[in-house]
Amino acid sequence: MPQTTAVSSTVPPRHGEPPPILLSIVVWSIPAIFYLFAFYLRSSPAVMTSELMHSFGIGAKDLGSLSAYYFYAYVLMQIPTGMLIDSLGPRKLLIFCSISSAIGAFLFGATSSFALACVGRAITGGATAAAWLVILKLATHWFPSRRFAMLSGLGLAIGNIGALTAQVPLRLLVEHFTWRTVVIASAVAILLVAVLAWVLVCNDPSQRGYSSYAPQQIQDQKKNSLRQVGAGFKRIFAFRNIWLIFFAQGGLVGPILSFTGLWGPPFLKARFAVTSTTAAAVCSVMIVCWAVASPIFGALSDKIGRRKPLYVAGCVAAAVGWAAMFYMPSLSLSVFVALAAITSMASGSVILGFAYGKESVPVQYLGTVSGAINIGNMIGPTLLQPGIGRILERHWTGAMANGARVYGVDAFQIAFLLSAGWTLLSCVLSSITRETGCRQSS
Repeated sequence: MPQTTAVSSTVPPRHGEPPPILLSIVVWSIPAIFYLFAFYLRSSPAVMTSELMHSFGIGAKDLGSLSAYYFYAYVLMQIPTGMLIDSLGPRKLLIFCSISSAIGAFLFGATSSFALACVGRAITGGATAAAWLVILKLATHWFPSRRFAMLSGLGLAIGNIGALTAQVPLRLLVEHFTWRTVVIASAVAILLVAVLAWVLVCNDPSQRGYSSYAPQQIQDQKKNSLRQVGAGFKRIFAFRNIWLIFFAQGGLVGPILSFTGLWGPPFLKARFAVTSTTAAAVCSVMIVCWAVASPIFGALSDKIGRRKPLYVAGCVAAAVGWAAMFYMPSLSLSVFVALAAITSMASGSVILGFAYGKESVPVQYLGTVSGAINIGNMIGPTLLQPGIGRILERHWTGAMANGARVYGVDAFQIAFLLSAGWTLLSCVLSSITRETGCRQSS
């Protein structure tokens, strides 16, 4: 087969001739599809909270932990994944991780053991950790650098389509079938990504006879040992912007993933007495707004040639929005949804963190800094989801419905102080970053 030959051998590049745009899009779209599934799997517990608590006989504390096992493994795998993407290449890593995430999803859906369900979530989280790094890696090789921020935003938008699918569509499927059947069917669908990666993905345009867009320093860069990777992480955090952006990212990503990915639906049902489907629809609106805003932030930042103003503005608007959503009294559902939409759009500024961080370090640290910023993203939901669950458990009044525990609005408002406080911290951290002018540090 021509595809196999192209992937397994390196063809001398046609000097000065970049890859056709359609080919670049096709190659980049496969990890984007995997990223879509990553968001879908990450967000799916939100519309199954009652079913999961009933099936495993657990409360908010254990439910938060069950969901968070995805994030624990996701964060822990960032450094190893950064090494594997250099040693195996994005194509092989994408194939392996697609298969692994399908195995994890199958285990989660098939077992009746809470411990094994947590293992399944962890396997899925660890495997999907590769998705974002593969997207960024292939974008660097297959597209001009000026398109990086826009492609990062587009990738996040595609991921959010997966999160959107895990709201109303998934809720309807769960109501018509069982949550276990839907999760197992999802595992089968993820296997198709591995097939597409095997057939269509190439690590670099040179494997198809075209010139690469990757900077020469990256093309010449040698594989790093674990010690060298650790030294690289230590080195990038010596740059002021990186640790500021690292913690600021968690305050943007954590609240929206914790709300739409787990605690939003039960909060909405407690506050507005809506159905599970309506609650999922509200979260869907938030996900759509986040998805649409992300590439807009990226493209607008590229156009004006600045990162900081939009990044800070997004943090401030998100902090005000979450506070209003959680603590303004007597909000109608329609006003709440409007505030939620604005807050979600402001949270789309998180995409600027990747370009902002990338431009803040020398070019040889591009792969390392992408992994570091992504860890910063994920520590938000990793800490907030179980943290909120623990606080809810402490303030549970004993109310039950259909075999699942029910938590009051007051309990949610206390628990959501964690989200509101972290977003406020992001405002402070982003305000003291240094502008890069959309130029790569030398």
